[in-house]
Amino acid sequence: MRRRTRAYVVVIAAAALLASAACSSPSESGSASTAAAGDRTIRAVEGCGAKSWTNPQDLSPNRAPARCLPGSPPPRPLSEPRELTIATGTLSAEYVAPLQVALDKGEFKKEGLDVTLKVLPTPDALPLLAKGDIDALWAAPEAAVMNGVKGGFDIKWVAGNFSPDPKSKSGLWVRLKDGESANRVAMAGHKLGTMIGKGSVIAYPMEQALEKHGGGLADIQYQQLGSADVLTALQNGGVDSAWLLDPVWRKVDGKRGYAFLGGQPRGEPLGGMLYGHTLLQDDVDAGVALLRAYIRTVNSYFTSDYKQDASFVTYLAELLKAEESILESTPPLRMDWEIRAGTTTRLQAAYEAQGVAEGSPLPESRTVDRRLYEEAVGHQP
Repeated sequence: MRRRTRAYVVVIAAAALLASAACSSPSESGSASTAAAGDRTIRAVEGCGAKSWTNPQDLSPNRAPARCLPGSPPPRPLSEPRELTIATGTLSAEYVAPLQVALDKGEFKKEGLDVTLKVLPTPDALPLLAKGDIDALWAAPEAAVMNGVKGGFDIKWVAGNFSPDPKSKSGLWVRLKDGESANRVAMAGHKLGTMIGKGSVIAYPMEQALEKHGGGLADIQYQQLGSADVLTALQNGGVDSAWLLDPVWRKVDGKRGYAFLGGQPRGEPLGGMLYGHTLLQDDVDAGVALLRAYIRTVNSYFTSDYKQDASFVTYLAELLKAEESILESTPPLRMDWEIRAGTTTRLQAAYEAQGVAEGSPLPESRTVDRRLYEEAVGHQP
């Protein structure tokens, strides 16, 4: 019998929710756009020039992320305010910082958006996103997302989040057993602690890291843990390995008995913003405005080395409720709102290797929509 995971919950729920989603009324906020993203006019945007877009086919790990000038793209307040809810798995991880800063600095408000950040695991958030009970999801195109789309959910990945700095050791960490070294770890049978569990986007970089170690994706046991529990489980022996994010990995870096096996590919975001039907179709104006505020926040506060500003690091630590010393000891994330070509194809191949993919792989046209962030920065394809 095929093994089931939480990723399949969204498939089972899809049929029931599709009917209610189809009957739900479009946004009643007054001036919601009725034009889908592909039918909209894209105009040049002040402060966003040639460097505000990079070719998605460029997979170079040294690619400079797209950037506009600080304060750009400038706000274009909606004629009627909107209340939007964004679900996220955590509020304390550094990759959530642009949303936290945008909220705290009033960047969403400048667009006429009243944004609420709500902590929800991805499997729980997906049906709500498909139904329109939440408006966006700050997560990743995980197996649950792919299976939900196959089940009929109108959900697409619309903006990236970050790629790691070359000095970062965010990724797969293990506790070494007697006789093991970082050059060869017997991963078969290892219990891996992760926030998402089986079907997470980390399957893709893990597959790369495991190529030189014993045990493939199918030989790993997965234990889903809360964001605050992953490191604890690794330290106390509850799991043999764990996927540690910035800045958490600093707490084991250099300590005897721990080894870093590999992390996310450089230059390739694996997560970011996901939209459902509401912002993809019913209210594209609000969908573009939300990305415009996010992109402006990146351009204004998250330059190539935002951690050189000590006062900003202090501010971030308070905002994320993180230890300032740990935060400043890790290299900055390369905040990146763009999505590389073929990422969801590579992710789906890894999900298939894990045994959590339903049906045939989805083409990128079903999983990704770059047009909203292109409109936000004024790029005309």
